[in-house]
Amino acid sequence: MTETADAPTATIVDGSADVRRAAEDLASRLPAALAPFAHIAYNYRWSWTPGGNDLFATIDPLRWDRSNRNPVRLLSEASSASLARVAGDERVVAQAHDILATIDADLSRPPLTGRASSHHPVAFLCAEFAVHTSLPIYAGGLGVLAGDILKEASDLAVPMVAVGLLYRQGYFLQRMDRTGYQHEYWIPLDPDRVPAALVRNADGEPLIVSVPLRGRHLIVQVWRVQVGRVPLLLLDADRRENSRTDRWVTARLYESDRGIRLAQYTLLGIGSMRVLEAMGMDPAVVHLNEGHAGLAPLELARRDIAVGVDRHDAFAAARERTVFTTHTPVSAGNEGYDVAEVAEVMGDFPAEIGMDFDSFLQLGRTRPENPHEPFVMTPLGIKMSRSANGVSRRHGEVARQMWQPLFPERPVDTVPVGHVTNGVHVPTWMAPATRALLDRHLEPGWMQRAAEPQTWDPVENIPDAELWALRCRLRAEFVEYVRDRSVATRLARSEPRELVAAAERGFNPTALTVGFARRLATYKRLYLLTLEPQRVADLISSVDRPLQVVLAGKAHPDDEEGKRSAQRLFSFKELPHAAERVSFLDNYDLGIASQMVAGCDLWVNLPRAPLEASGTSGMKSALNGGLNLSVLDGWWAEAYDGANGWSIPSDTTYDPTVQDQRDAAAFYDLLEKEVAPLFYDRDADGIPRGWVRRIKRSLRTNGPRFSATRMVRDYVDTAYLLRTMAAPE
Repeated sequence: MTETADAPTATIVDGSADVRRAAEDLASRLPAALAPFAHIAYNYRWSWTPGGNDLFATIDPLRWDRSNRNPVRLLSEASSASLARVAGDERVVAQAHDILATIDADLSRPPLTGRASSHHPVAFLCAEFAVHTSLPIYAGGLGVLAGDILKEASDLAVPMVAVGLLYRQGYFLQRMDRTGYQHEYWIPLDPDRVPAALVRNADGEPLIVSVPLRGRHLIVQVWRVQVGRVPLLLLDADRRENSRTDRWVTARLYESDRGIRLAQYTLLGIGSMRVLEAMGMDPAVVHLNEGHAGLAPLELARRDIAVGVDRHDAFAAARERTVFTTHTPVSAGNEGYDVAEVAEVMGDFPAEIGMDFDSFLQLGRTRPENPHEPFVMTPLGIKMSRSANGVSRRHGEVARQMWQPLFPERPVDTVPVGHVTNGVHVPTWMAPATRALLDRHLEPGWMQRAAEPQTWDPVENIPDAELWALRCRLRAEFVEYVRDRSVATRLARSEPRELVAAAERGFNPTALTVGFARRLATYKRLYLLTLEPQRVADLISSVDRPLQVVLAGKAHPDDEEGKRSAQRLFSFKELPHAAERVSFLDNYDLGIASQMVAGCDLWVNLPRAPLEASGTSGMKSALNGGLNLSVLDGWWAEAYDGANGWSIPSDTTYDPTVQDQRDAAAFYDLLEKEVAPLFYDRDADGIPRGWVRRIKRSLRTNGPRFSATRMVRDYVDTAYLLRTMAAPE
């Protein structure tokens, strides 16, 4: 019998056995000595275990990179000769056993004590997850943040289960033409070729649930991906029972069709709760990571109403175990739907929770009495949660102002929206060479204490020469990477031969290297880099103080303005020396991001304040000794202390053009008068002592405050309340 939401199991049927069977099946097709490789491949814990990446690269380095560092695909496609060679290498096989032992020891640790457990976990719901580049179900910062939360929850042994959607075509891939205009294409994702296992019920059949959609039932199956100790469950509508149109619901992340996007959010909110119930789990906490899953607490209430609980009591109980995080004040991140769109997609669901359609629509409005106001998931998330937060101190302030109409009786400063500032997963984003340096100078086990300021105090005693040597090594490695990518992309665009040659010989391993990479939304203001072309030309043409710039980012397929802002950057080609000192890296993803945050000396962020909710790329750069130059918005507004980087004031004006011109001038003034002089001011040993002082200050101040360790602990203690509330009965 197939388990559904209406037939919950007494025990957990969560797919863990299916993951083990998938690993055993892969192992059976490998030389016996390589069995540990198969078991390692099915838990992404290898990706932040020292030596994990190198272990798989020993099989076939070229195929490893071409497979997007996908261990399942690598082991399935590697030649017999490559597998036999590694199987005969006792050192490599021993290394595999050590890594597997590390993973097994991690899984066997007792969980965090409190009211959450395997039967009553924290359910973390998000539309995208950036766990690893080999699982392309993410678009940008929201997914990266979600991936880091899962990894840190695993490290801290938080009983958590994550739920998202399995996008069969993922997010788009990007190709820039010779003019700099973005073109999109998609490559199908085969879930059987990634570290995922189809979850089956006790009878060996796929576990399925049904979700009401467009007046019919969407049948959904589930794939399990193991992220350390945390299972990531991905809902998949690609089943024969569904119409071809309904199968498309889980085809693409942030699909352009509004109706399909709303269907995705309906599936995520309702389907996540039904899947967990079918598996035998009843969440102690439901964390809505952005509004996409806002229907989840309503589904919790529906279940109680169905067994006779009063509707008001059911809603109150659902609110009591729901927490909500809003990630952006930008309108595109708080999309509204009109009455007809909601009615078509959600059908009879409002009636199932005891509400007429108009009352249901009011849950998604800031002014319920206005029948013309669209239905938005963010107000729904705030109204249906006991705790709501922004993702930085300043974003909390902005969110309170933005959503004050939901609480008209309250002054803005008492609106119940707090903040948990984002952080980044240190083992993931710190380059191996950086980690090796800190391992030598910090106390043993320092990474487990990354959130404690005193952990980072010994950074001050690292010899300047060692820290500078690290930065020179990371920059030189990055320059080789940029050369390779730039030559390949320019050839693919059929650029003139001289531009290809410039990429091959350009990018100086000793030059000040500036990075700017993010989602190409207009408010990120990538175009500020082009407002004063002569100053750009002077900086990149300098003989004594050369500067080189590496750029990357994607615009949503429907965002023409974002595409045009990227296109403007290609006008740099006309500037002297730009061909060998400026590069745009196509197809920005986790792999490119990890290279950039390690290799760039200066990380630039120029959002239009106060629209940057947080931002995390600068935190990753700081972990590797990079310095930040940013508008005082998002995380940088609470990170900058005057000595750990550079800032541009975030004063706003009603005239965006004036603000743009002012901020661009401030940006170039800092580059010309402070940043470049400090970088190139060397002593007799060739070390820029002032620059290194700032690196040390940045590591000591930003390392502990913006680690995912601190962030997840904040959620556990202030939002989840795992240690202060009674456990569910």
